[in-house]
Amino acid sequence: MSELVTGEAVALELRPAKLPSRGLAVLLDLAAAVTVYVVVTLGLVAATASLDEAARTAVSIATFVLVLVGGPILVETLTHGRSLGKLACGLRVVRDDGGPIRFRHALVRGLLGVIEILMTFGVVACVASLVSARGRRLGDVFAGTLVVRERVPAGQGGFVPPPPPWLMGRFAGLDLSAVPDGLWLAVRQYLTRMRQLDPRVGSSMAERLAADVAGCTGAPVPPGVPPAMFLAAVLHERQTREAQRTFGGAGAPAAPAASPTPAAPPTPAAPAGAGVPVLPPPAHAPATVSPVVPSAGAGAEAAGGSGPNSGASAGRPATGFVPPA
Repeated sequence: MSELVTGEAVALELRPAKLPSRGLAVLLDLAAAVTVYVVVTLGLVAATASLDEAARTAVSIATFVLVLVGGPILVETLTHGRSLGKLACGLRVVRDDGGPIRFRHALVRGLLGVIEILMTFGVVACVASLVSARGRRLGDVFAGTLVVRERVPAGQGGFVPPPPPWLMGRFAGLDLSAVPDGLWLAVRQYLTRMRQLDPRVGSSMAERLAADVAGCTGAPVPPGVPPAMFLAAVLHERQTREAQRTFGGAGAPAAPAASPTPAAPPTPAAPAGAGVPVLPPPAHAPATVSPVVPSAGAGAEAAGGSGPNSGASAGRPATGFVPPA
């Protein structure tokens, strides 16, 4: 990893391209450029057959410069550092601050590439790339550029392991405002790569990070909690707070409605328009007689003077029997 600092003081972690991948990308670019050069040369030979020798030589030199030198410069400028070979190998040319290159960067790289790659068959470029700490050739050094890996293997993604369930919510009352962003970044990087570290190195790093976090929060690491689990739980708590602050608790589940308290059976209400209320049925009815409880619909029918065949309430079928008012 190569840490670069942008003009906005943002640290970028870039993966410089290795020499084999860069060599393969250069070979693919040269194969494409030579193919285009041969096709264009054959066409020009047929078109300039009537010219003299000096004119044909000038056309050949102009074709060489435009195709083998100007072609790569134009392609890198238009694609912001991704030529055909680099696109196939997952590489890209960027500036020293991580931004996309422009015409002047591609021009310097292309002109020095004629000396480094075409005239010396890539020997100078290989030696300079092996000597450089970030694998840069002379064209990259003078242009202020860097070739980085644009595609990262799927197994090396930034997955932060979640804390164990028994630590969920344990640090809800912890004050995390004093922890700097640089320390949070270090904790996240450690958690995403702790499986790739040596166990002893990873353990010492976890203890040091846990001590730094505990010093900023003012609360020590709970006894019996491994440092790595403590860091995962604290980072999870911070992410939870950030999500609540961002979404404002909109995604929180609504509280369930309180279940109604079971009450006694309702007393039948007085029919509409009746002056005398209907009393509830007696508490102890004789065993041989089934009491008939008048419903509100039935009472309304009785009050309105409806006959036996006039239909019952919406919940019961018509029986033809009307209780006394």
